Amino acid sequence: MQEKDYMLFDENTKAIIYGNQQKAIQRMFDFDYLCERPEPSVGAVVNPTGQKKGLMKLFFGRCEIILNVYNNLEDASAKHPEADVVINFASHRSAYETSKEALNLPGIRTLVIIAEGIPERQSKKLIALRKKLGKWIIGPATVGGFVPGKFKIANAGGAASNLVESKLFRPGSVGFVSKSGGMLNEMANVITQYADGLFEGIAIGGDAFPGSAMLDHLMRYEKNPDIKMMVILGELGGTEEYNVVKALKDGIITKPLVAWVTGTCAKVFPAQVQFGHAGAIAKGDNETADAKNAALKEAGAFVPESFDDFGETINRVYEDIKEKGLITCEQDICVPEMPEEFNPSTMRIPTNIISTICDERQEELCYAGVPISNIIEENYRIGDIISLLWFKKRLPSYVADFFELALKLTADHGPCVSGAHNAIVTARAGKDLTAALTSGLLTIGPRFGGAIDGAAKYFKTAREKGLTPVEFIKEMKALNKNIPGIGHKVKSVKNPDARVTLLKKWARNNLPKTDTLDFALEVEKLTTSKKGNLILNVDGGIGILFVDMIQSTGLYTSEEIEEIIEIGTLNAIFVLGRSIGIIGHFLDQKRLKQGLYRHPWNDVCYMIPD
Repeated sequence: MQEKDYMLFDENTKAIIYGNQQKAIQRMFDFDYLCERPEPSVGAVVNPTGQKKGLMKLFFGRCEIILNVYNNLEDASAKHPEADVVINFASHRSAYETSKEALNLPGIRTLVIIAEGIPERQSKKLIALRKKLGKWIIGPATVGGFVPGKFKIANAGGAASNLVESKLFRPGSVGFVSKSGGMLNEMANVITQYADGLFEGIAIGGDAFPGSAMLDHLMRYEKNPDIKMMVILGELGGTEEYNVVKALKDGIITKPLVAWVTGTCAKVFPAQVQFGHAGAIAKGDNETADAKNAALKEAGAFVPESFDDFGETINRVYEDIKEKGLITCEQDICVPEMPEEFNPSTMRIPTNIISTICDERQEELCYAGVPISNIIEENYRIGDIISLLWFKKRLPSYVADFFELALKLTADHGPCVSGAHNAIVTARAGKDLTAALTSGLLTIGPRFGGAIDGAAKYFKTAREKGLTPVEFIKEMKALNKNIPGIGHKVKSVKNPDARVTLLKKWARNNLPKTDTLDFALEVEKLTTSKKGNLILNVDGGIGILFVDMIQSTGLYTSEEIEEIIEIGTLNAIFVLGRSIGIIGHFLDQKRLKQGLYRHPWNDVCYMIPD
């Protein structure tokens, strides 16, 4: 909750956008840039039909920035606790459920519902919920609103040129509430011409049951010392304006109020006509525009003779307030120049590649923001470089130890494995280093090196599901899958793999917890009781210890670790390590000046049909 309870938005407000609304967000960012906000006003995007987590690229002035995209509100709010506003672009079919979810999130204070046509019963439920929770709703059927110089909702205010013309880049002294979203932009321009501009403008929405009423916002304006006068634009239909009339008569509203209710032309039609909005139809004489205007005027509001006189009435009230010394006219601030889409000197050209790990444009190369001179002077190790370029931060020293140990253990496994063999054959065919290395690396996959990823994934999942070793083995059997990381062609219980022994020793000496390894060793007891060579192999050891190692840092959630595994990080350890050995075999063959390789006939089983 903000300190000033009468302010829903300020220059630090952050919003979560529900819906893939890149153009609306770009308009918010253009407004932010014009207002010289310290940070953009959108913290995250929710795209329920997209991938689990993605990125959206936008402009902030001439610079590009990236927003995180989530597929549910709960994750977005948890990751961005600074955001207390949700702008909901869900359609009328799903807006109720998503709005209810947003209101129930503890960090959300204000909800904006763009969709129109939400069933009235659902709107009433949302209103009751927001009152129970002490929160705010703007809409449904709204374009939102703005606090000039501070915050703008989605497409409110229109294009950048209109924001400048209506001087929405700096605050004025007028608080404005409208039912119509279309008239919000028009009135912002009118009020800027006839007064010093808006301090805040809100379109409550044209549905019969808006989430917050006209009077709700007028009472906020009444408390706000920066707002010196108020303006409302109502419309025929409903009785909302009569609540304002009562507040004027009861003396609850004390600031000057200029009011007009549109739809006075309805009387010339032979029958009742609905004007655009769901609530814009008079169901009785007291709901006509003429009746409401008369009641507002009688209660003390300044009501023009027609809409054509609205601006002059606003000006008359404004000048009177200014004469009393209640308004100090300040010179307009200098507005930053917005980049123009078709002006070559200021054109915003989208980039084609995003890089978040390395920047070579400055005076010196940076890895994840660390200058290369620091890396050399502070004696960063190869494991630290992997941390920076793979994880975008320098992880604890035992992580660097693990990476370097894994590289040593996976560097080579002799000339007979497929990767080394391919590289040797390619080198002997007279090809260069790159071709030989590539031919070797192309054999890495589910049968050669892939067990690292699989072991990490399946053993982590089994532990988190609370499976016993017996249950885990049964589950893998039901899936018709071999357990990744278990089994060796040569090594067995009686002839253990020294590399796995070294991994276990390192883990006991360096990691605070080895829960995944302990679980894997219990599984190994069961598999080796069946067959002696079903031992934990080096690929399995690396994958399983990676899970324990990364969990020990306390820097990643289970979902984030899952993503690290899924994108192939563990396979990358094997690729990087094995590249060392493959290059070694290439150089070895070149030094030996070996000729073209031809596989011997006696090593081929020829089975030709008669």
